[in-house]
Amino acid sequence: MPITSSAKKAVRNSKRKAVFNSRRRKAMKSSIKELKGLIALKNAKAGKEFLSKVYQTLDKAVKTGLIKKNHASRKKSRLARALLKGIS
Repeated sequence: MPITSSAKKAVRNSKRKAVFNSRRRKAMKSSIKELKGLIALKNAKAGKEFLSKVYQTLDKAVKTGLIKKNHASRKKSRLARALLKGIS
């Protein structure tokens, strides 16, 4: 248990940030899962349109510090490659 007032404040802040982080992580994972579903259905047009939304969620996760820049770049590259491979 925190004793000092600054420690109590830190606990409050970490709880609040955990909510934002979990929301952002859930959005990121669900958008990736949805894109993988479109790839599995071989829906090229919808997949290409949805890829930009996935990029946006990954970039927001990087901006807020949820994941690192190279992690997002790697995910983007692999998803784009999977989309191209799934179409052909």
